[in-house]
Amino acid sequence: MMSFPPQTPPKVLPGAYIQTPALSRLQTASSNTRPFGNSSQQQYGSYTSDAAVSRPPQQPQIQTNQDSPSETLLPIERAAKNISEMLNQEAQYPDLDSYIGQGISSDYDVSQQQAWAPFQKSRIYTFPDRIFEQCNHSQVRTLMGLFADVNHAWITVDTCLYLWDYTLPNSEIIGFEEQHSTIKLVKMVVPRAGVFTPQINRLLVVATVTDIILIGVASQPAPTGGQSVGLYQTGLSVSVKGLDITAIAGSSASGRVFFSGKASDDVYELIYQQEESWFRQRCSKVNHTSRGISAFAPTLPFGQRMGQESVVEMVVDDSRKLLYTLSSKSTIRTFYMTPNNGLSLVITKPFSQTLNNIAHMTSPSELISPRTSIVSVHPISSQEASKLHIMATTSTGCRIFMSATSSYGWSSITDSSNAPNNMQVQHVKFPPVMFSPSQSNQQQASTQMTAYNTQQAVNTSSRALIQTVSAHRYVPGFFLCFVNRDSQSESESLFMSAPDAGRISRPQDPSRLSRYAEFGLWLNIGSPVVNVGLASASFAAANSPRGFGNELAVQYDKPASEIALMTSTGVHILRRRRLVDIFANTIKTGGGEEGLEGEIKKFVRMYGRGETASTALAVACGQGVDVSSDFRVAKVTDPEVLEYARKAFIDYGGRPQFNENSITDQSSPAIDMVRPSPRHEGLSLYISRLVRSIWKAPVVREVMASNGGLDVSPAISLSKLKDIQQDLTKLNEFLDTNKSFIEGLSGPEALGRTSSKQEEVALQAEHRALHSMVVLIEHMIEGISFVLVLFDERIAEIVISLANETRQQVRYLTYEGLFSTSNGRDLAKELVKAIVNRNIANGSNVETVAEALRRRCGSFCSTEDVKVFKAQELLKRASEAGSESEFGRNLLNEGLSLFKQVAGSLSMEQLHWAVRQFVSMQFYAGAIQLSLDVAQQADRGNRALAWIQEARPENDPRATIFESRKRCYNLIHDVIQAVEQASLQAPDIIEGQFTAAARRRAEAYDVIDTSDDEVFQTDLYDWYLAQGRADRLLEIQSPYIVTYLQRKSSDDIAHADLLWKYYKQSERYHDAAAVQLALGKSAFALSLDRRIEYLSRAKANASTHVLGGSRQTKQNLLREVSDLLDVANIQDDILQRLKADPRITSQRKPEVVKELNGRILSLSELYNSYADQASYFDICILIYQAADYRNPADIRSTWLNLLDRTHEETAERGEPLPYEAVSEKIRSLGNRLSLSESMFPVGDLVPMVRKYAYEFQHEVGPESWVMDAFIDLQVPFESLVSALEGMFYNDEAPFQGRNRRFIANDLVYVIGQWYRESSRGAEAVFGGEGNAENMSQLLRVLQQSGLDEQRVEQCQALRMRIEHTLR
Repeated sequence: MMSFPPQTPPKVLPGAYIQTPALSRLQTASSNTRPFGNSSQQQYGSYTSDAAVSRPPQQPQIQTNQDSPSETLLPIERAAKNISEMLNQEAQYPDLDSYIGQGISSDYDVSQQQAWAPFQKSRIYTFPDRIFEQCNHSQVRTLMGLFADVNHAWITVDTCLYLWDYTLPNSEIIGFEEQHSTIKLVKMVVPRAGVFTPQINRLLVVATVTDIILIGVASQPAPTGGQSVGLYQTGLSVSVKGLDITAIAGSSASGRVFFSGKASDDVYELIYQQEESWFRQRCSKVNHTSRGISAFAPTLPFGQRMGQESVVEMVVDDSRKLLYTLSSKSTIRTFYMTPNNGLSLVITKPFSQTLNNIAHMTSPSELISPRTSIVSVHPISSQEASKLHIMATTSTGCRIFMSATSSYGWSSITDSSNAPNNMQVQHVKFPPVMFSPSQSNQQQASTQMTAYNTQQAVNTSSRALIQTVSAHRYVPGFFLCFVNRDSQSESESLFMSAPDAGRISRPQDPSRLSRYAEFGLWLNIGSPVVNVGLASASFAAANSPRGFGNELAVQYDKPASEIALMTSTGVHILRRRRLVDIFANTIKTGGGEEGLEGEIKKFVRMYGRGETASTALAVACGQGVDVSSDFRVAKVTDPEVLEYARKAFIDYGGRPQFNENSITDQSSPAIDMVRPSPRHEGLSLYISRLVRSIWKAPVVREVMASNGGLDVSPAISLSKLKDIQQDLTKLNEFLDTNKSFIEGLSGPEALGRTSSKQEEVALQAEHRALHSMVVLIEHMIEGISFVLVLFDERIAEIVISLANETRQQVRYLTYEGLFSTSNGRDLAKELVKAIVNRNIANGSNVETVAEALRRRCGSFCSTEDVKVFKAQELLKRASEAGSESEFGRNLLNEGLSLFKQVAGSLSMEQLHWAVRQFVSMQFYAGAIQLSLDVAQQADRGNRALAWIQEARPENDPRATIFESRKRCYNLIHDVIQAVEQASLQAPDIIEGQFTAAARRRAEAYDVIDTSDDEVFQTDLYDWYLAQGRADRLLEIQSPYIVTYLQRKSSDDIAHADLLWKYYKQSERYHDAAAVQLALGKSAFALSLDRRIEYLSRAKANASTHVLGGSRQTKQNLLREVSDLLDVANIQDDILQRLKADPRITSQRKPEVVKELNGRILSLSELYNSYADQASYFDICILIYQAADYRNPADIRSTWLNLLDRTHEETAERGEPLPYEAVSEKIRSLGNRLSLSESMFPVGDLVPMVRKYAYEFQHEVGPESWVMDAFIDLQVPFESLVSALEGMFYNDEAPFQGRNRRFIANDLVYVIGQWYRESSRGAEAVFGGEGNAENMSQLLRVLQQSGLDEQRVEQCQALRMRIEHTLR
């Protein structure tokens, strides 16, 4: 994370504590956002110097990620994210242009403490005695030089050239003695492609007095180390008589060779080709600067003018296709190498123009004056800088950095359209301050201050580098300046400097540009330096200017840079001291005046706590290197040094910081508001630097082999991987050994030492961060082991055996993905499986192979993996033995047992494979059981069941868990289908014995029916229904079927029907009735007929007598069902009546029908909304009864309305006769009312109907139709006689006077019918003598009531029979 200084000083805010609710979380800007608008001002790193005088404290930025909050990251993911951030942070190292900007500087830290020296002499190689012998034979001239990139030195003795490997004690000397002119200059270049055989990868350009000769060089690594070199005659040479060659330069990209001589400032090119052509020889020269005849004419030495300008140095910048020349008059010329092998002069920069440019930057100085000259130029590639092109060194030791621009501005890529045409001075670096030995103590104090004082004035008058004779620059900024202080002495003083990457990357003042800080060193070689060369690979931390010069980032990843100095006594190797070496040597030497503690504090001030912790950790893990007194480069293993580094890492690692000002959103966990300690940053830095070269690199590289096949090789060399693994292992051991001392790794007991909630949360965050790093370290160690194992096998065959999709994924798998992602580990397991399968196919024992894999990379091939491989092997052996054999079945059971042991770690692909194998061998029960075990292991908390029980809410994470289990259940469905298919193809019984197919079917269903996995049972029932096999559910005897149907019945009527059918089949009639009652009352879209059907069935089931259960509960259920059924029947009556009612319009009728043909309405709704409004009085009476409404007046009124309504409707229709309709209505309603005394009051109805008959149906129909209607309903005769008797004696209208005879007739008729009915049985007439006597007396009264003669006779006869009976 990037951090910037706060706008205002931090202060305590009220309520900014853990216990206080926060407001909203601060949304920080992207890490790419630069607050000051200039990339060069962006601070690099998270932890900086904490010196009180250097800059104010800085607030960290808390980055948020709402999509994936840190709380949800796995430890390995959190650590990997941190490593990626660190690598990105390191990649933001300032480019050269940002800290060598417009202006001047003189920042050097030249310390007298050897521990802080940027370089140290690591080795001295003496010359072989035979070289001295050859020198003794010299007569004219002897030259010496280095080809440091191939570890060879050379010497010319007059006309002969000799080479030897200076790193070997008894090196073979290779000579070239086939020419006869004195050698003037030797240069090694890269040849043009296609001209020579591939083994010739270098060319020696040997310039003599008369010719330039090309010698082929074949260089390759030697088995004993170093480089072996062979020389080959090429037969290529060109005459250069009179030129007196002084400079040669070659382009490594194009193979072009340029040269110039003392005779003029012309630039020549050596043209060489494989064969001669019509117009050009195999080797020739071209003058690119002169035109016409003079370009081809030889230069005569006697024709040269005094003071003739000549080229003293030329260098090539292949990155920009530029050639620079330096003339004897300090003029710099820039040539552009055009694509057609041309060379164009684009810029001429006289020294006077350079001085004019500098005059605008600084006041006049004797160090930069017309008396000064430029002694050397050095190109700066576009990879290193975008603006800066070249560095020139003056004879006073000033370094002048220049940029070349075109009309299009700055460009890192040069072509014909934007070739530079102007050169400007951008920066001047003046020499360091010169101190005499007597001032060494003063120098120490001064250097310690100059390193931190950003306001120090630039010293433009230091004479420390006066009389500079030569200078060299090597990336990323190593500067060697040779000074001839004493003209009487042949020896030269060497000043060396190197950029301080730590201070450049972490400027003390982030608001200012990074200063060009350097460490300097004065070195006395003791003899004149003949030649200088870079003995190691050219430095490059990145492929672009930003991040290119970050030496800190690669100090554990790449060898330290080495520079070779050739003197008259031998070759001296100067090794670049890394920061880790400086730290180790500082401890080793005991520090300066302030002691070790002062040195550590100095490190903290200069580089920050994070970098200090990282460096201390590296030293403690054995990364420090030093050169012994006998010039041996060895790692620092001094126990005292390692112990002090360990203490420095622990004691100076800082503490985590809880940022109260960042708590503005209560939804963000408090632990995310903690910034881990600098110790954590140091650990992260160290790890990221160890693995930087492999983190984004692919694991494998596929190339086409020479035979046309596929060749798979490691993208990173195995030796490199082993080195990284070794360093990670040491780090892991260090952390494990010291975890009790490291805050954050010491365990939960450390929480007891906290004094506040904030400290506790901070410590928890520190533990989370450090623990994540420890987990990542372990994963990386095992991951590298896995890669090493992978390439121990025949990797090409293994990759080819993978599926195309998997193979494609392996091709793009990076080490980051392998170490930290689940996909990477899955791919690794696929590769492990392929390795095991290949070894099995080759006859190897699976246990041996798997155990070897498990020992070397346990997390990639765990104990569970071994069991899986063993189980797979058992299944293959069972297939070979045959599933019908006892041995084969035993193998299947053993394989199943192993699979069940690792059910929690089986992948779906492995489960698919095992199920297919089981099914192919008809081991259905095993396939089902394994699938069930895998499903249950995938959800040990049974969260899927809770999700089902909660009605499967949407967007619930538990749905994903259910889906993972369902994939296992789908396999069981396939097995069931396979079982059924096999059963159809074979009979169940043969000769009274169950067949194998029947037994296996029974075994399979036994596993299914006895499974206690409710989620599976639920899914299985769903599947049965989806297959249209609802009948199968009624056959299942499982406690889960009822739960399933109960849960489903609330949403689906089909499941409800199955539930009551299941209850009924199980003779649980009461439960079936309850379900049917619920259906009758449900909100399902059911018609009224269906509801009445359900209620009718419910009434039947509720009425069925079974043992057990509460009798009261059963009675209550029956009563509820009956009552609801009565209401439903009433509603159906209304519905049918309304359908046929002509009073309802065609538009209204569908609405009414829809309202009634659905849910069962309440009696109030039926009465008020329908029955009463429609004058359905008979239905109103039924509603009275259902509602237990007993108001006599309302009931009597409704009966009267019913009689009137019935008469009117019948009279309107004309048929049947009204009395018939009324009679039928009384009969039907009496039956439905069950002659209820309240709803069917005989005492009211008889006078009411008799009066209706007299008034509306007099002499219509039989005289007795009224009494017949009641008698047919089996109304008690006592009630009829009582009602008629009351009418007879009450003398009410219209039965008054003579009309009383009508009532008398009815009485005679009823008494007669009563007599006949009672006479048929064995009981007494009229039920007893009392009733008989009363009837006899009533008949006597009736005889005197004015009956006609016939009725009188009937009375007498009936009375006589009654009296006869009484006797």
